[in-house]
Amino acid sequence: MSLTSHAGPSLVTVLLVGLGVLLAWHGIAPILARPELQGYDADYVVLYNATLPRLAMALICGGALALSGALFQQVLRNPLASPTTLGVSAGANLAIVLALLLSPGLIGWGRDLVALVGSTLAACLVLLMGLRRGFSPFSLVMAGLVVSLWCGALSSVLVLLNERYLVSLFIWGAGSLSQQSWTPTLSLLPKVGLAAVASALLLRPLALIELGEAGATALGVKTSHLRAMAIALAVLLAAFVTSAVGVIGFIGLVAPTLARLTGARRSGALLFWSTLIGAGLLFFADSALLLLADKVNDMLPTGAVTALFGSPLLLVLLPLLKTRHRVMVERALRPRQIGSPGRVLLLGFIGAMAVVALALLFGRSVTGGWAFLSPSLYGDILPLRFPRVLAAFASGAMLAAAGLILQRLTGNEMASPEVLGISAGATLGVTIAVFVVADPNLGEQLGFAATGSLAVLAIIFLFAARSGLAPERVLLAGIALSAMVDAVVGVLAASGDPRASFLMRWMSGSTYNVTMTGAVSVAVIAVILLFAAGLLRRWLDLLPLGPSAAGALGVPLASARLLLLLLAGALSGAATLTVGPLSFVGLMAPHLAREVGLTRAGPQTIGAVLIGGMLMTMADFLGRTIVHPYEIAAGLVSALIGAPVLILLMRRRA
Repeated sequence: MSLTSHAGPSLVTVLLVGLGVLLAWHGIAPILARPELQGYDADYVVLYNATLPRLAMALICGGALALSGALFQQVLRNPLASPTTLGVSAGANLAIVLALLLSPGLIGWGRDLVALVGSTLAACLVLLMGLRRGFSPFSLVMAGLVVSLWCGALSSVLVLLNERYLVSLFIWGAGSLSQQSWTPTLSLLPKVGLAAVASALLLRPLALIELGEAGATALGVKTSHLRAMAIALAVLLAAFVTSAVGVIGFIGLVAPTLARLTGARRSGALLFWSTLIGAGLLFFADSALLLLADKVNDMLPTGAVTALFGSPLLLVLLPLLKTRHRVMVERALRPRQIGSPGRVLLLGFIGAMAVVALALLFGRSVTGGWAFLSPSLYGDILPLRFPRVLAAFASGAMLAAAGLILQRLTGNEMASPEVLGISAGATLGVTIAVFVVADPNLGEQLGFAATGSLAVLAIIFLFAARSGLAPERVLLAGIALSAMVDAVVGVLAASGDPRASFLMRWMSGSTYNVTMTGAVSVAVIAVILLFAAGLLRRWLDLLPLGPSAAGALGVPLASARLLLLLLAGALSGAATLTVGPLSFVGLMAPHLAREVGLTRAGPQTIGAVLIGGMLMTMADFLGRTIVHPYEIAAGLVSALIGAPVLILLMRRRA
């Protein structure tokens, strides 16, 4: 879709704002239509001090986040950049969680400063990693997702360990626009206004940077200074919004995309229309939520509801997106050879057995110290530890295999069950099972989880197929679906249903309630699916060569892709049942296997499986011992460990 005028973005803006006004007026009109207000009128007080400030806050926050995303996309020449994908919002959220625990007084007078420090640190970390690769889109988005997952995992750990103090933080973290006065709105407006004016001053230099580094420099533009100023403004806008209302990150990605799809091409037009579309999109979503407030829960977070609106919209428009800045899959450096594949795999097997033995026989004693398990206690303790260790190892192995299949199938080193939303699809399947079946057994949970994973995979590849599975289309589809699934779970969790509490704890990836029957079942499923992956290793060797070469060598492309996708979905669904959706192992294990010199599909699959099993087993061991007598879920621990490891790998390979 290509428009030469601004009729497209203006039409979208008018449509969003108009629908929002109609929905808001439906709730406001009956109050204003009263002939005369006499004495105390509760409805009028709510309208003036809650509803109107909330709608104004929606316009301000939507415009600020959209402008932030547009600035990121323009200056980094990256259509996937946004406060969410670059980790900015997650950094601000983590900083506020830490401030609430360590120094609550800071929240009273310096919440903006706390959010800004967190956003800045996260953005600096992401950009430092991107700098080593020339701010390539792939490295920036991967670094941003790594930082986001790490910040989110640490925030979840802190919330779970301090649930009594931070339980209400979940609703705020999902983006709640609820207001009790005009004070927050009037406080945010001048901050966002000044940042918007400063952004307007950068319009001409941003237009020149479209000429490229050399062209802009020849015209007197210092691109490094311009990039720093634009990024600083984008971080500032996102931090202000996160400080005021929590994380509403999807607007920063979808609003510039909509502006670009409907005809905004030049820098000035893109920033202007992105801001208006973002304001209209959040205003429309919040107006719809207010209209439904009497019929559902009025505490539902607007950020989650916005993702429910925005994700399908982005998926529908995804085939029309024509990006100038392709997200290319970068060719990795030659891996470090530490020996023959057989020797490497033998060392990996020995390491895996050592980790399993450590998890079974070493831990905290009754006095709180570290000690090996006494042989006299084997009969009492090992039946408690063994199911957890077996389930963790099997789940980590399955996630690693799923990640490797997806990376080789798509030719994208960033592909994994977590990043592409497949684990989120499994979560949605289990969520449906919990709310549809009173007490789903393991088989029913596995069926629902696998169905959810496969559904997400099918949608991703359906919407990305027209572009030949171009990485930016696949990533955008995965981000959109992950946001939509997270939104569904967030809405359920904020609804107050007691089943949502169970769901949130399950999502953290705890093996605490795993029984011997469940562990053996997961292990048997893992053996069957991993054996199937081994049988398909020839396809995994040939598909990265490209469809033409693979087809010429006898690979049935359609059936091969379908079977591999089904296998990846089944592996992800089965593993997610035990360790939750936020594990990170599916992204990390194939990278580590490649780092130790395993490049062919067969050895790399075995190596990734061993590494994935070791990582998840070690995560479970640390989770139940490091803060004894409390426990941290294995899925969260693996994310906390995995993010720094991936950051180090990215720096080494840059």
